[in-house]
Amino acid sequence: MPLYEHTFLARQDITQAQVEALMKEFQGVIEEGQGKITKQEYWGLKNLAFKIKKNRKAHYAFFNVDAPPAAVTEMERRMGLNTDVIRFMTVRVEELETEPSVQMRKQDRDDRGDRDRGFGGGRGGPPRGDRGGFGGGREGGSTFRSRPPREGGAPGGDRGPRPPREGEAPRAPRRDSTPGSEG
Repeated sequence: MPLYEHTFLARQDITQAQVEALMKEFQGVIEEGQGKITKQEYWGLKNLAFKIKKNRKAHYAFFNVDAPPAAVTEMERRMGLNTDVIRFMTVRVEELETEPSVQMRKQDRDDRGDRDRGFGGGRGGPPRGDRGGFGGGREGGSTFRSRPPREGGAPGGDRGPRPPREGEAPRAPRRDSTPGSEG
């Protein structure tokens, strides 16, 4: 039978128990269609990148499915009718992973807490202070230096008059209008 990975998102205002009930319901649909779900994972309530049907968060659930296409189609049809499911996606795969998914491993990593979570060096690299920039050099001061003035430019950093546009007469040079600048 074909193998699938299936993920669905449930509304943020239902409980985890209701999401698990949905998972059991959809597992029953697959089993009615002579298939089986080899792995189920509840990934939790997570933020969405953008609002979906007025939801900023959603409950994520994941299945590894070994079922005929008709059973998967029926499960997707019922998910489309269910008002608690806001999105779903099924992907056909060559083989199913038996170990925990990346999302579940991420939760394990977050639970460990044995890493330095401060600024700089949090990803195993050197502290950010050693990289220069505005954070200060090794002496502790700022490494920012102002840019030297341009060579050959007009005084005061002005670029001078702009060239005339097509079909436009050349402009007369601009005069300073500050008091005391005449003569």
